[in-house]
Amino acid sequence: MLARHSDPIVAIATAPGRGAVGIVRVSGKAIGTLVRHLLGKDLKPREASYLPFKDAKGAPIDHGLALYFPGPNSYTGEDVLELQAHGGPVVLQLLLARCLEAAQALGADGAPVLPGLRLAQPGEFTERAFLNDKIDLAQAEAVMDIIHARTELSHRAANEQLLGGLSGEVTDLRDRLLSLLAAVEAGIDFPEEDIETGTGKPLSQEIEEVGSGIERLLESFTFGRIVREGFGTAIVGRPNVGKSSLLNALLRQDRAIVTDVPGTTRDVIEEFLNIDGVPIRIIDTAGIRETHDMVEQEGVRRSIAAIEKADIVLVVLDRSAPLHEGDRKVLEQVRAKRSILVLNKADLPRSIDLPDSDERCIDVSCRTGEGLDELRKAISETVREGAGTAGEHAWAVNQRHRTALEQAQSGIEKALGAARAQMSPEFIALDLRASLDSLGLIIGATYTEDILERIFNDFCIGK
Repeated sequence: MLARHSDPIVAIATAPGRGAVGIVRVSGKAIGTLVRHLLGKDLKPREASYLPFKDAKGAPIDHGLALYFPGPNSYTGEDVLELQAHGGPVVLQLLLARCLEAAQALGADGAPVLPGLRLAQPGEFTERAFLNDKIDLAQAEAVMDIIHARTELSHRAANEQLLGGLSGEVTDLRDRLLSLLAAVEAGIDFPEEDIETGTGKPLSQEIEEVGSGIERLLESFTFGRIVREGFGTAIVGRPNVGKSSLLNALLRQDRAIVTDVPGTTRDVIEEFLNIDGVPIRIIDTAGIRETHDMVEQEGVRRSIAAIEKADIVLVVLDRSAPLHEGDRKVLEQVRAKRSILVLNKADLPRSIDLPDSDERCIDVSCRTGEGLDELRKAISETVREGAGTAGEHAWAVNQRHRTALEQAQSGIEKALGAARAQMSPEFIALDLRASLDSLGLIIGATYTEDILERIFNDFCIGK
Protein backbone atom coordinates (compact mmCIF):
# COMPACT_ATOMS: atom_id res chain seq x y z
CA MET A 1 0.00 0.00 0.00
CA LEU A 2 1.38 3.39 -1.02
CA ALA A 3 1.65 6.42 1.27
CA ARG A 4 -1.11 8.21 -0.66
CA HIS A 5 -3.57 5.50 0.38
CA SER A 6 -3.50 6.83 3.95
CA ASP A 7 -4.36 10.41 2.91
CA PRO A 8 -7.90 11.63 3.58
CA ILE A 9 -9.62 12.38 0.26
CA VAL A 10 -12.55 14.48 -0.95
CA ALA A 11 -14.39 14.80 -4.27
CA ILE A 12 -17.70 15.60 -5.90
CA ALA A 13 -19.30 12.16 -6.20
CA THR A 14 -22.06 12.99 -8.68
CA ALA A 15 -21.75 13.41 -12.44
CA PRO A 16 -20.72 16.78 -13.91
CA GLY A 17 -23.54 19.11 -14.88
CA ARG A 18 -26.74 20.16 -13.18
CA GLY A 19 -29.17 17.95 -11.27
CA ALA A 20 -31.62 17.88 -8.42
CA VAL A 21 -29.04 16.58 -5.94
CA GLY A 22 -25.25 16.65 -5.84
CA ILE A 23 -22.95 14.89 -3.40
CA VAL A 24 -19.57 15.81 -1.96
CA ARG A 25 -17.84 12.83 -0.34
CA VAL A 26 -14.98 12.74 2.18
CA SER A 27 -13.17 9.56 3.21
CA GLY A 28 -10.35 9.10 5.72
CA LYS A 29 -9.39 7.89 9.15
CA ALA A 30 -10.81 9.76 12.14
CA ILE A 31 -12.65 12.53 10.28
CA GLY A 32 -14.97 13.26 13.23
CA THR A 33 -13.15 16.54 13.98
CA LEU A 34 -13.76 17.70 10.40
CA VAL A 35 -17.45 16.81 10.72
CA ARG A 36 -17.78 18.98 13.84
CA HIS A 37 -15.82 21.87 12.31
CA LEU A 38 -17.85 21.81 9.08
CA LEU A 39 -21.31 21.26 10.53
CA GLY A 40 -21.03 22.59 14.09
CA LYS A 41 -22.04 19.33 15.73
CA ASP A 42 -21.48 15.58 15.79
CA LEU A 43 -23.67 13.44 13.53
CA LYS A 44 -25.39 10.21 14.48
CA PRO A 45 -23.88 7.38 12.44
CA ARG A 46 -25.85 6.37 9.32
CA GLU A 47 -28.64 8.86 10.05
CA ALA A 48 -29.46 11.74 7.69
CA SER A 49 -29.39 15.23 9.26
CA TYR A 50 -30.91 18.25 7.51
CA LEU A 51 -28.87 21.37 8.24
CA PRO A 52 -27.16 24.40 6.68
CA PHE A 53 -23.76 24.06 5.02
CA LYS A 54 -21.88 27.23 5.95
CA ASP A 55 -18.75 28.92 4.67
CA ALA A 56 -15.86 29.95 6.95
CA LYS A 57 -17.65 33.19 7.90
CA GLY A 58 -20.88 31.40 8.81
CA ALA A 59 -22.84 32.40 5.72
CA PRO A 60 -24.93 29.56 4.26
CA ILE A 61 -23.69 27.93 1.05
CA ASP A 62 -26.76 25.70 0.88
CA HIS A 63 -29.09 23.57 3.01
CA GLY A 64 -29.03 19.80 2.62
CA LEU A 65 -28.50 16.37 4.13
CA ALA A 66 -25.34 15.21 5.87
CA LEU A 67 -24.58 11.53 6.52
CA TYR A 68 -21.69 10.11 8.52
CA PHE A 69 -20.54 6.51 8.18
CA PRO A 70 -17.84 5.58 10.71
CA GLY A 71 -15.38 2.99 9.45
CA PRO A 72 -15.15 0.14 8.89
CA ASN A 73 -18.90 0.09 8.20
CA SER A 74 -18.74 2.32 5.14
CA TYR A 75 -18.18 2.02 1.40
CA THR A 76 -14.44 2.62 1.66
CA GLY A 77 -13.90 0.96 5.04
CA GLU A 78 -12.79 4.35 6.41
CA ASP A 79 -14.84 7.13 8.00
CA VAL A 80 -17.02 8.65 5.27
CA LEU A 81 -18.94 11.94 5.24
CA GLU A 82 -21.46 12.72 2.50
CA LEU A 83 -22.90 16.19 1.98
CA GLN A 84 -26.02 16.10 -0.21
CA ALA A 85 -26.89 19.51 -1.59
CA HIS A 86 -28.60 20.98 -4.64
CA GLY A 87 -26.88 19.67 -7.73
CA GLY A 88 -25.57 22.87 -9.25
CA PRO A 89 -21.88 22.97 -10.17
CA VAL A 90 -21.25 26.23 -8.30
CA VAL A 91 -22.81 24.90 -5.07
CA LEU A 92 -20.77 21.70 -5.24
CA GLN A 93 -17.52 23.49 -6.01
CA LEU A 94 -18.10 25.80 -3.04
CA LEU A 95 -18.76 22.80 -0.76
CA LEU A 96 -15.66 21.05 -2.07
CA ALA A 97 -13.52 24.13 -1.43
CA ARG A 98 -15.06 24.50 2.02
CA CYS A 99 -14.10 20.93 2.96
CA LEU A 100 -10.50 21.53 1.91
CA GLU A 101 -10.44 24.87 3.74
CA ALA A 102 -11.94 23.44 6.94
CA ALA A 103 -9.40 20.59 6.95
CA GLN A 104 -6.53 23.08 7.09
CA ALA A 105 -8.10 25.23 9.84
CA LEU A 106 -6.50 24.95 13.25
CA GLY A 107 -8.36 23.06 15.94
CA ALA A 108 -8.38 23.64 19.69
CA ASP A 109 -5.05 21.84 20.01
CA GLY A 110 -3.43 24.15 17.46
CA ALA A 111 -3.11 21.41 14.84
CA PRO A 112 -4.94 21.25 11.48
CA VAL A 113 -8.42 19.75 11.73
CA LEU A 114 -7.69 17.04 9.13
CA PRO A 115 -4.08 17.19 7.89
CA GLY A 116 -3.40 16.10 4.32
CA LEU A 117 -6.95 16.21 2.96
CA ARG A 118 -6.66 16.30 -0.81
CA LEU A 119 -8.73 15.85 -3.96
CA ALA A 120 -9.39 12.22 -4.78
CA GLN A 121 -7.94 10.63 -7.89
CA PRO A 122 -10.18 8.76 -10.37
CA GLY A 123 -11.69 5.67 -8.74
CA GLU A 124 -9.88 6.27 -5.45
CA PHE A 125 -12.94 5.72 -3.24
CA THR A 126 -13.50 2.30 -4.81
CA GLU A 127 -9.76 1.60 -4.67
CA ARG A 128 -9.93 2.26 -0.91
CA ALA A 129 -12.85 -0.19 -0.70
CA PHE A 130 -10.65 -2.83 -2.35
CA LEU A 131 -7.58 -2.10 -0.23
CA ASN A 132 -9.69 -2.25 2.94
CA ASP A 133 -11.19 -5.64 1.98
CA LYS A 134 -14.71 -4.34 1.40
CA ILE A 135 -14.75 -5.74 -2.13
CA ASP A 136 -12.31 -7.70 -4.29
CA LEU A 137 -10.79 -6.54 -7.57
CA ALA A 138 -13.37 -8.19 -9.84
CA GLN A 139 -16.14 -6.56 -7.82
CA ALA A 140 -14.36 -3.19 -8.06
CA GLU A 141 -14.33 -3.50 -11.86
CA ALA A 142 -18.05 -4.29 -11.76
CA VAL A 143 -18.78 -0.92 -10.14
CA MET A 144 -17.64 0.84 -13.31
CA ASP A 145 -19.39 -1.72 -15.52
CA ILE A 146 -22.69 -0.96 -13.78
CA ILE A 147 -22.20 2.75 -14.49
CA HIS A 148 -21.42 2.05 -18.16
CA ALA A 149 -24.07 -0.65 -18.72
CA ARG A 150 -25.97 -0.01 -21.95
CA THR A 151 -28.67 -2.68 -21.72
CA GLU A 152 -30.52 -4.61 -19.03
CA LEU A 153 -28.37 -7.66 -19.77
CA SER A 154 -25.19 -5.59 -19.40
CA HIS A 155 -26.45 -4.30 -16.07
CA ARG A 156 -27.37 -7.79 -14.86
CA ALA A 157 -23.95 -9.14 -15.79
CA ALA A 158 -22.19 -6.30 -13.96
CA ASN A 159 -24.46 -6.66 -10.95
CA GLU A 160 -23.81 -10.42 -10.75
CA GLN A 161 -20.09 -9.66 -10.78
CA LEU A 162 -20.50 -7.04 -8.06
CA LEU A 163 -22.43 -9.55 -5.96
CA GLY A 164 -19.49 -11.95 -6.25
CA GLY A 165 -20.57 -14.35 -9.03
CA LEU A 166 -17.20 -14.46 -10.78
CA SER A 167 -15.29 -13.99 -7.52
CA GLY A 168 -17.02 -17.00 -5.98
CA GLU A 169 -16.07 -19.24 -8.90
CA VAL A 170 -12.46 -18.06 -8.83
CA THR A 171 -12.22 -18.39 -5.04
CA ASP A 172 -13.56 -21.96 -5.24
CA LEU A 173 -10.92 -22.87 -7.84
CA ARG A 174 -8.19 -21.26 -5.72
CA ASP A 175 -9.35 -23.16 -2.63
CA ARG A 176 -9.14 -26.43 -4.54
CA LEU A 177 -5.68 -25.50 -5.80
CA LEU A 178 -4.54 -24.63 -2.28
CA SER A 179 -5.71 -28.03 -1.07
CA LEU A 180 -3.85 -29.75 -3.91
CA LEU A 181 -0.76 -27.67 -3.27
CA ALA A 182 -0.78 -28.64 0.40
CA ALA A 183 -0.99 -32.32 -0.56
CA VAL A 184 1.84 -32.00 -3.09
CA GLU A 185 4.09 -30.10 -0.67
CA ALA A 186 3.46 -32.79 1.94
CA GLY A 187 4.78 -35.21 -0.67
CA ILE A 188 7.98 -33.18 -0.82
CA ASP A 189 8.45 -33.62 2.93
CA PHE A 190 7.57 -37.33 2.83
CA PRO A 191 8.82 -38.57 -0.56
CA GLU A 192 8.47 -42.22 0.42
CA GLU A 193 4.67 -41.87 0.59
CA ASP A 194 2.20 -41.43 -2.28
CA ILE A 195 0.56 -38.01 -2.64
CA GLU A 196 -2.92 -38.17 -1.14
CA THR A 197 -5.56 -35.58 -2.02
CA GLY A 198 -8.28 -34.49 0.38
CA THR A 199 -10.98 -36.22 -1.69
CA GLY A 200 -9.10 -39.46 -2.16
CA LYS A 201 -9.09 -39.02 -5.95
CA PRO A 202 -5.86 -39.43 -7.91
CA LEU A 203 -3.83 -36.21 -8.07
CA SER A 204 -3.98 -36.02 -11.87
CA GLN A 205 -7.79 -36.28 -11.78
CA GLU A 206 -8.03 -33.48 -9.23
CA ILE A 207 -5.77 -31.24 -11.33
CA GLU A 208 -7.79 -32.05 -14.44
CA GLU A 209 -11.05 -31.10 -12.71
CA VAL A 210 -9.62 -27.72 -11.69
CA GLY A 211 -8.51 -27.24 -15.29
CA SER A 212 -12.07 -27.96 -16.47
CA GLY A 213 -13.38 -25.26 -14.15
CA ILE A 214 -10.89 -22.75 -15.55
CA GLU A 215 -11.83 -23.77 -19.08
CA ARG A 216 -15.52 -23.12 -18.38
CA LEU A 217 -14.70 -19.59 -17.27
CA LEU A 218 -12.56 -19.08 -20.37
CA GLU A 219 -15.43 -20.23 -22.57
CA SER A 220 -17.65 -17.59 -20.97
CA PHE A 221 -15.32 -14.79 -22.08
CA THR A 222 -16.84 -14.30 -25.54
CA PHE A 223 -20.31 -13.86 -24.07
CA GLY A 224 -19.02 -11.71 -21.21
CA ARG A 225 -17.06 -9.45 -23.55
CA ILE A 226 -20.10 -8.93 -25.78
CA VAL A 227 -22.29 -8.11 -22.79
CA ARG A 228 -19.72 -5.60 -21.51
CA GLU A 229 -18.34 -4.05 -24.70
CA GLY A 230 -21.04 -4.74 -27.27
CA PHE A 231 -21.21 -7.03 -30.32
CA GLY A 232 -19.08 -5.37 -32.99
CA THR A 233 -21.20 -5.06 -36.14
CA ALA A 234 -19.60 -3.31 -39.14
CA ILE A 235 -21.75 -1.98 -41.98
CA VAL A 236 -19.65 -2.22 -45.17
CA GLY A 237 -20.08 -1.90 -48.89
CA ARG A 238 -19.04 0.15 -51.88
CA PRO A 239 -19.98 3.85 -51.90
CA ASN A 240 -23.60 4.95 -52.22
CA VAL A 241 -25.34 1.62 -51.57
CA GLY A 242 -27.10 2.90 -48.43
CA LYS A 243 -24.77 2.07 -45.56
CA SER A 244 -25.42 5.30 -43.68
CA SER A 245 -29.14 5.04 -44.47
CA LEU A 246 -29.11 1.58 -42.89
CA LEU A 247 -27.35 2.91 -39.78
CA ASN A 248 -29.97 5.67 -39.45
CA ALA A 249 -32.81 3.20 -40.00
CA LEU A 250 -31.54 0.77 -37.36
CA LEU A 251 -30.98 3.59 -34.86
CA ARG A 252 -34.28 5.25 -35.81
CA GLN A 253 -32.50 8.61 -35.96
CA ASP A 254 -30.47 10.66 -38.43
CA ARG A 255 -27.03 9.89 -37.05
CA ALA A 256 -25.08 9.83 -40.32
CA ILE A 257 -25.21 12.29 -43.22
CA VAL A 258 -26.90 10.76 -46.28
CA THR A 259 -26.49 12.19 -49.80
CA ASP A 260 -26.41 10.88 -53.37
CA VAL A 261 -22.72 11.82 -53.60
CA PRO A 262 -20.45 8.74 -53.38
CA GLY A 263 -17.85 9.01 -50.61
CA THR A 264 -19.95 11.20 -48.30
CA THR A 265 -18.95 9.12 -45.27
CA ARG A 266 -15.22 9.67 -44.75
CA ASP A 267 -14.75 8.26 -41.25
CA VAL A 268 -15.98 5.41 -39.08
CA ILE A 269 -19.14 6.23 -37.10
CA GLU A 270 -19.86 4.11 -34.02
CA GLU A 271 -23.14 3.86 -32.10
CA PHE A 272 -24.82 1.42 -29.72
CA LEU A 273 -28.07 -0.38 -30.42
CA ASN A 274 -30.10 -2.57 -28.04
CA ILE A 275 -31.35 -5.74 -29.74
CA ASP A 276 -33.05 -8.27 -27.44
CA GLY A 277 -31.10 -6.90 -24.48
CA VAL A 278 -27.71 -7.36 -26.12
CA PRO A 279 -25.63 -4.21 -26.75
CA ILE A 280 -24.80 -4.03 -30.45
CA ARG A 281 -21.83 -1.80 -31.23
CA ILE A 282 -22.77 -0.80 -34.77
CA ILE A 283 -20.11 0.76 -36.99
CA ASP A 284 -20.85 2.66 -40.20
CA THR A 285 -17.81 2.68 -42.46
CA ALA A 286 -16.64 4.65 -45.47
CA GLY A 287 -17.40 3.12 -48.85
CA ILE A 288 -14.64 0.76 -49.99
CA ARG A 289 -13.23 1.71 -53.38
CA GLU A 290 -10.06 2.81 -55.15
CA THR A 291 -9.61 6.57 -54.75
CA HIS A 292 -6.95 9.25 -55.13
CA ASP A 293 -8.51 11.42 -52.43
CA MET A 294 -6.16 11.21 -49.42
CA VAL A 295 -8.95 11.78 -46.90
CA GLU A 296 -11.13 9.12 -48.48
CA GLN A 297 -8.14 6.74 -48.64
CA GLU A 298 -7.79 7.06 -44.87
CA GLY A 299 -11.53 6.38 -44.50
CA VAL A 300 -11.17 3.20 -46.60
CA ARG A 301 -8.19 2.10 -44.48
CA ARG A 302 -10.25 2.56 -41.33
CA SER A 303 -13.13 0.65 -42.91
CA ILE A 304 -10.89 -2.33 -43.57
CA ALA A 305 -9.57 -2.15 -39.98
CA ALA A 306 -13.17 -2.08 -38.69
CA ILE A 307 -13.96 -5.20 -40.72
CA GLU A 308 -11.02 -7.05 -39.16
CA LYS A 309 -12.10 -6.14 -35.60
CA ALA A 310 -15.85 -6.72 -36.07
CA ASP A 311 -17.68 -9.77 -34.73
CA ILE A 312 -20.02 -9.70 -37.73
CA VAL A 313 -20.23 -7.74 -40.98
CA LEU A 314 -23.38 -6.41 -42.64
CA VAL A 315 -22.54 -6.27 -46.36
CA VAL A 316 -24.86 -3.74 -47.99
CA LEU A 317 -25.63 -4.27 -51.68
CA ASP A 318 -27.89 -2.26 -53.99
CA ARG A 319 -30.72 -4.68 -54.84
CA SER A 320 -31.96 -2.45 -57.66
CA ALA A 321 -28.70 -2.59 -59.65
CA PRO A 322 -26.61 -5.42 -61.14
CA LEU A 323 -23.75 -6.68 -59.01
CA HIS A 324 -20.92 -4.15 -59.34
CA GLU A 325 -17.20 -4.94 -59.51
CA GLY A 326 -16.87 -2.92 -56.29
CA ASP A 327 -19.41 -5.25 -54.65
CA ARG A 328 -17.31 -8.25 -55.63
CA LYS A 329 -14.23 -6.69 -54.04
CA VAL A 330 -16.13 -6.04 -50.82
CA LEU A 331 -17.44 -9.62 -50.75
CA GLU A 332 -13.89 -10.87 -51.22
CA GLN A 333 -12.69 -8.56 -48.43
CA VAL A 334 -15.14 -10.05 -45.89
CA ARG A 335 -14.94 -13.66 -47.04
CA ALA A 336 -13.31 -14.84 -43.80
CA LYS A 337 -15.82 -13.01 -41.56
CA ARG A 338 -19.28 -13.98 -40.37
CA SER A 339 -21.57 -11.80 -42.43
CA ILE A 340 -25.15 -11.04 -43.42
CA LEU A 341 -25.90 -9.80 -46.94
CA VAL A 342 -28.26 -6.83 -46.76
CA LEU A 343 -29.99 -6.16 -50.08
CA ASN A 344 -31.04 -2.54 -49.80
CA LYS A 345 -33.69 -0.68 -51.83
CA ALA A 346 -36.28 -3.46 -51.65
CA ASP A 347 -38.90 -0.85 -52.57
CA LEU A 348 -37.44 -0.81 -56.13
CA PRO A 349 -37.50 -3.56 -58.78
CA ARG A 350 -34.78 -6.19 -58.27
CA SER A 351 -31.87 -6.26 -60.71
CA ILE A 352 -29.07 -7.83 -58.65
CA ASP A 353 -27.91 -11.36 -59.42
CA LEU A 354 -25.94 -12.82 -56.51
CA PRO A 355 -23.40 -15.64 -56.71
CA ASP A 356 -24.12 -18.75 -54.63
CA SER A 357 -23.34 -18.13 -50.97
CA ASP A 358 -23.96 -19.71 -47.58
CA GLU A 359 -24.39 -16.29 -46.01
CA ARG A 360 -27.81 -15.19 -44.85
CA CYS A 361 -29.43 -12.74 -47.24
CA ILE A 362 -32.13 -10.22 -46.22
CA ASP A 363 -34.05 -7.74 -48.38
CA VAL A 364 -34.56 -4.37 -46.72
CA SER A 365 -35.73 -0.90 -47.61
CA CYS A 366 -34.26 1.89 -45.53
CA ARG A 367 -36.86 4.18 -47.08
CA THR A 368 -39.97 2.17 -46.04
CA GLY A 369 -38.57 0.10 -43.15
CA GLU A 370 -39.30 -3.21 -44.90
CA GLY A 371 -37.09 -6.05 -43.64
CA LEU A 372 -35.50 -4.14 -40.76
CA ASP A 373 -37.15 -6.27 -38.07
CA GLU A 374 -35.96 -9.41 -39.85
CA LEU A 375 -32.44 -7.95 -39.97
CA ARG A 376 -32.51 -7.17 -36.24
CA LYS A 377 -33.63 -10.75 -35.57
CA ALA A 378 -30.82 -12.11 -37.75
CA ILE A 379 -28.23 -10.02 -35.87
CA SER A 380 -29.61 -11.26 -32.53
CA GLU A 381 -29.46 -14.89 -33.67
CA THR A 382 -25.89 -14.44 -34.90
CA VAL A 383 -24.87 -12.99 -31.52
CA ARG A 384 -26.27 -15.97 -29.66
CA GLU A 385 -24.75 -18.47 -32.09
CA GLY A 386 -21.29 -16.95 -31.75
CA ALA A 387 -21.31 -16.08 -28.06
CA GLY A 388 -21.19 -19.65 -26.83
CA THR A 389 -22.62 -20.71 -23.50
CA ALA A 390 -22.06 -18.89 -20.23
CA GLY A 391 -22.72 -19.71 -16.63
CA GLU A 392 -25.73 -18.23 -14.92
CA HIS A 393 -23.73 -15.95 -12.64
CA ALA A 394 -20.03 -16.15 -13.54
CA TRP A 395 -18.74 -14.50 -16.69
CA ALA A 396 -15.20 -13.47 -17.51
CA VAL A 397 -15.91 -10.04 -18.99
CA ASN A 398 -12.63 -8.39 -19.90
CA GLN A 399 -9.22 -9.08 -21.36
CA ARG A 400 -7.55 -8.92 -17.94
CA HIS A 401 -9.71 -11.83 -16.76
CA ARG A 402 -9.02 -13.77 -19.94
CA THR A 403 -5.24 -13.30 -19.73
CA ALA A 404 -5.18 -14.40 -16.08
CA LEU A 405 -7.32 -17.46 -16.85
CA GLU A 406 -5.08 -18.43 -19.78
CA GLN A 407 -2.02 -18.15 -17.55
CA ALA A 408 -3.75 -20.25 -14.89
CA GLN A 409 -4.71 -22.86 -17.48
CA SER A 410 -1.12 -23.00 -18.71
CA GLY A 411 0.08 -23.72 -15.17
CA ILE A 412 -2.54 -26.44 -14.77
CA GLU A 413 -1.54 -28.12 -18.04
CA LYS A 414 2.11 -28.17 -16.97
CA ALA A 415 1.22 -29.52 -13.52
CA LEU A 416 -0.99 -32.21 -15.07
CA GLY A 417 1.80 -33.24 -17.44
CA ALA A 418 4.26 -33.43 -14.55
CA ALA A 419 1.84 -35.48 -12.42
CA ARG A 420 1.15 -37.95 -15.22
CA ALA A 421 4.88 -38.29 -15.87
CA GLN A 422 5.34 -38.93 -12.12
CA MET A 423 7.88 -36.15 -11.90
CA SER A 424 9.21 -34.84 -8.60
CA PRO A 425 6.54 -33.07 -6.46
CA GLU A 426 8.63 -29.89 -6.54
CA PHE A 427 7.85 -29.42 -10.27
CA ILE A 428 4.13 -30.06 -9.76
CA ALA A 429 4.02 -27.62 -6.84
CA LEU A 430 5.78 -24.93 -8.87
CA ASP A 431 3.18 -25.09 -11.65
CA LEU A 432 0.23 -25.28 -9.23
CA ARG A 433 1.57 -22.19 -7.44
CA ALA A 434 1.83 -20.30 -10.75
CA SER A 435 -1.78 -21.20 -11.57
CA LEU A 436 -2.90 -20.15 -8.07
CA ASP A 437 -1.20 -16.76 -8.43
CA SER A 438 -2.73 -16.19 -11.86
CA LEU A 439 -6.23 -16.80 -10.54
CA GLY A 440 -5.44 -14.47 -7.66
CA LEU A 441 -4.90 -11.63 -10.14
CA ILE A 442 -8.60 -11.70 -11.05
CA ILE A 443 -9.87 -11.03 -7.54
CA GLY A 444 -6.84 -9.13 -6.27
CA ALA A 445 -5.46 -11.83 -3.98
CA THR A 446 -2.25 -10.98 -5.80
CA TYR A 447 -1.81 -7.61 -7.50
CA THR A 448 0.67 -4.90 -8.41
CA GLU A 449 0.36 -1.11 -8.28
CA ASP A 450 0.40 -1.08 -12.10
CA ILE A 451 -2.70 -3.28 -12.19
CA LEU A 452 -4.53 -1.03 -9.74
CA GLU A 453 -3.56 2.07 -11.72
CA ARG A 454 -4.83 0.60 -15.01
CA ILE A 455 -8.14 -0.42 -13.47
CA PHE A 456 -8.99 2.63 -11.38
CA ASN A 457 -7.75 5.25 -13.83
CA ASP A 458 -10.77 4.37 -15.98
CA PHE A 459 -13.13 5.38 -13.16
CA CYS A 460 -14.66 8.82 -12.77
CA ILE A 461 -13.46 11.10 -9.97
CA GLY A 462 -15.66 10.68 -6.90
CA LYS A 463 -16.38 6.97 -7.37
